[in-house]
Amino acid sequence: MVQKCASLFLVRVLWVHSNRKGYRDRMEEKKLEKNVIEDLIHQAFEAQAKAYVPYSQFAVGAALLARGGRIYQGCNIENASYTPTNCAERTAFFKAVSEGITEFDAIAIVGNKKFVPKGEGDYCPPCGVCRQVMREFCNPETFQIILAKSETEYRIYTLKELLPLGFGPEDLI
Repeated sequence: MVQKCASLFLVRVLWVHSNRKGYRDRMEEKKLEKNVIEDLIHQAFEAQAKAYVPYSQFAVGAALLARGGRIYQGCNIENASYTPTNCAERTAFFKAVSEGITEFDAIAIVGNKKFVPKGEGDYCPPCGVCRQVMREFCNPETFQIILAKSETEYRIYTLKELLPLGFGPEDLI
C-alpha cells in the first residue's frame, strides 16, 4: 500500500509539474545574445542608481528579463528597522508579478558601495531569500543569473548552480 501511494504521488507530481503553464517552454535553455546581456547589465546599473541605501551605502540594481522580452528594473530599498528592507532582485520580481508576469529567462545583478566606480569591486550574488523567490517562478535548469562588474565583465550562472537542491512549488504537491 505504501509503495502504491508513493507511486501515485510521484505520478501526480510529474503530471502537475509537466502541465504548469509554460513548463515545456522553460525546459529549453535559451542562449542569451551578447547585446541582450549588455542591455540587461546596463539597465541593472540604471536601477542601481535609484537604490535607497542611507544606512549601508551598498547599492544594488537588478534587471529582470521576462519571457516576452520586457525588462523589469529593481533596486534595493533600505529601512531604518532593517527587516522591511527589500533587495533589488525581489523588487524586480515583485514589480513583474504585480503586473501579471510570472515567466522569466534571466536577471542581471550589480552591486557595490556607492563610492566604488563601475568595473571595480566584486560581483554581487543574490541572497538566499532572493534565490528562493527566483526558484518560485523560474526553472532552475535554464534561468540565467548574470553577475556583473561592468557591461563587459560578467559571469553567468544558472539558478541551479546558485541554489542546488532548491525547494520549489512542485515540492508542495
